[in-house]
Amino acid sequence: MKKGDISEGNVLRTDYPARGIVLSGDREVRVKDALPGQKVRYRITKKNSHRCEAMLLDVLEHSGQEIAPDCPHYGRCGGCSYRTLSYEDQLRLKEGQILRLFQPAVKQEGGQGAGEGLKDDTRPSWFEGLKASPDHPAYRNKMEFSFGDMEKGGELQLGLHAKGSFYDIITVDGCRIVDEDYHQVLDCVLAWARETGLGHFHRVAHTGYFRHLLVRRARATGEILVDLVTTSQASPDLEVLKDRLLGLKLNGKIAGILHTTNDSVADAINNGGTEILWGSDVITEKLLGLTFHITPFSFFQTNSRGAEVLYDTVRSYIGETKDKVVFDLYSGTGTIAQVLAPAAAHVTGVEIVPEAVQSARASAELNGLANCSFLSGDVLKVVDELEEKPDMIVLDPPREGVNPKAMPKIIGFGVKRIVYIACKATSLVRDLQPLQMAGYRVQKLCGVDLFPGTEHFEVVALLERG
Repeated sequence: MKKGDISEGNVLRTDYPARGIVLSGDREVRVKDALPGQKVRYRITKKNSHRCEAMLLDVLEHSGQEIAPDCPHYGRCGGCSYRTLSYEDQLRLKEGQILRLFQPAVKQEGGQGAGEGLKDDTRPSWFEGLKASPDHPAYRNKMEFSFGDMEKGGELQLGLHAKGSFYDIITVDGCRIVDEDYHQVLDCVLAWARETGLGHFHRVAHTGYFRHLLVRRARATGEILVDLVTTSQASPDLEVLKDRLLGLKLNGKIAGILHTTNDSVADAINNGGTEILWGSDVITEKLLGLTFHITPFSFFQTNSRGAEVLYDTVRSYIGETKDKVVFDLYSGTGTIAQVLAPAAAHVTGVEIVPEAVQSARASAELNGLANCSFLSGDVLKVVDELEEKPDMIVLDPPREGVNPKAMPKIIGFGVKRIVYIACKATSLVRDLQPLQMAGYRVQKLCGVDLFPGTEHFEVVALLERG
């Protein structure tokens, strides 16, 4: 079996990240987007001495669990992997992925792997399963739609990338991870954009006008931000677009209509300057009794009610914080710090993105939390400058996990309790190694499903040292 070979086989299980496992001789073949119980045809894309990676070509036989997808774009859009499973089956599938990933990694007293001698269906005492999202579908509070086309020179589209494609864009006006307000805004903007006769930005030629449409909607207040992102290569009448958007009959309410200029060649939303066409550039969201102001480019969990489940889990794992000093490292916009602050003596957040720190400070002031401090800088360097000594630490690092050079410094604080939130489970698996070598043991671990219909989830772990 070599790269490029086409074969077929039965999918035995799905591991993290979402890859269906097929056995071919004595080798595992990991087929992206394949589900347990399917018979699939696939093409080998990578090969090493232990396993192969493969691309799904066709499902020859469906599993008994599959249902008709509830999204008209499923299979063509690259956004969701699990829309042919009921939500209950999605949770079971992800729960199994978490267990198989962490069972060998979590050490018991004496240093032995917790997975040794355990069958796949055996739950260790520290594993608390996967917590469901309260909202599914229509759970997202933010979408970044792209302008493009489905074929070179074709009609202008606005939506998400086609599955497996860097260039092709599908208009996802029936997307199931957002509510009807998003569909109306998308349809309105696309109809107007087509009327202008202007084209989308071409990634190779670097010409064209339309780039992205950013939409944010607060679940608690229903406030909506609409931000059209373009180059500076044309100047259509944006007043027409503004009036049409304000005329939509939405369930929520538009709080602001913005225009952001981005002349960068990178295929990302870069803020080269934002003009307020109408209203405000801020919407208000509420989580766990706290109020947060969200701007177009500030980080905020994309599933508001799911975030409440996540943060409530963190709060329960960290335990009693009365008269305690808490460090929230990689604190982002300070949401977790503010959730913990009401009962704590003091919470210090450290975050490398200056805009996120400014947002955290503003939110803390808005919520009347005087015992929160937020510092801007790299955790690796800032922890050397902190005069306070923490009683407990929360780690919520980016996808790549904690900087390996920062880990000894974090361990060196000698706190008894650490809560680690991972948006990429394999990064936590890696970081468990130095933490467990330093004497920390996993007391509790669970997943939180912030992304129904997709392969993604968050993991929260409580580690304690005697």
